[in-house]
Amino acid sequence: MMFGTLSRYFFRRYLVTMGWFLIGVSAISFLLDFSETAGRMSGLPGYTIGGGILMTAVRLPLILQQTVPFIALFVGMTVLIGLNRKYELVVTRAAGISVWQFMFPFIAGSLLLGLLTMTALNPLAAWGQRQALLVESDWRGENAILRKAPQIPWLRQISGRDDVIIGAQTVQENGTKLIDAVLIHFDSRGQVILRQDAATAKLEDGYWQLNTVVERKPGEIPVRKASVQLRTNLKQDFVQERLTAPETIGFFDLSNRIAAAKSFGISTKALETQFNSLLSQPLLLVAMTFIAATVSLKFSRFNQSRSVILGGILSGFMLYVITVLVKAFGSSGVVPPFVATWIPVVVALALGATILLHQEDG
Repeated sequence: MMFGTLSRYFFRRYLVTMGWFLIGVSAISFLLDFSETAGRMSGLPGYTIGGGILMTAVRLPLILQQTVPFIALFVGMTVLIGLNRKYELVVTRAAGISVWQFMFPFIAGSLLLGLLTMTALNPLAAWGQRQALLVESDWRGENAILRKAPQIPWLRQISGRDDVIIGAQTVQENGTKLIDAVLIHFDSRGQVILRQDAATAKLEDGYWQLNTVVERKPGEIPVRKASVQLRTNLKQDFVQERLTAPETIGFFDLSNRIAAAKSFGISTKALETQFNSLLSQPLLLVAMTFIAATVSLKFSRFNQSRSVILGGILSGFMLYVITVLVKAFGSSGVVPPFVATWIPVVVALALGATILLHQEDG
């Protein structure tokens, strides 16, 4: 009975501290991202202060999702150090309760945070990222070509004798709408016969709808057209799977997207890595809690060793960096996605548990 009451007390302390950390990190992230957005986009024709606040608000879940591992680490350290300074952990140990028993509420809290991140925060972050890209594209208007995209999407379609390479500066609507599209037509000998530059290219049923088009043929004067329809055999589902970034797909849609991409013969490494990364999130937060425990359980009435605390922070940071680095290897296909996402988490869990066993049980 006493242990049940104590567990609820520790769990409540953990949740309250977690809530304050989430509020604080959200406020700081909002201010920093709004300042960065205003500095980067204030010169765009469609930018407004209200729009900047809205964009920051919809981007906030994605930023918060990236900081959750560190929040779990600092919350664990804060709660455990606070309990130590008030002799509460000393009394708990004196009552014969082992470290594995009184750590259970903190492990349960980190698991709960991981599950909420996976099932609630991630879908919201994916939706917000899509909305932010739409807002930015609207702001840029005719200047959208200036956007420095990290990777320009390219597609190739062969319909009869028509061989076309399609590229764009930006994609919208899950990849079926291209902004500042470029379409290069080749003949049977591989020679360029036509280039079409369109402000937008929307994939409809059986054709691309090009708007505000400039057509250039070798040796001829460019011709401007309000709209052009280009026949295509590309399906909307294929284009969506080919062009959609994994970060803009929510957790509950990822498994369906992976199956669809496989049916089209598209590489699913990035999608599988994202899916497994989200699945491993709860255990990653448990590993962060173990790391917090290894540097916070030693009793100190007034001051915890600064070097020990710094070591815990550096250990958590290194674990996060390793997971991000290996995740990049998994997305590129260098390492199998399952191995890339789960091995660092399992190793960190085992290492944290081993250190706690050595500290507490000798």
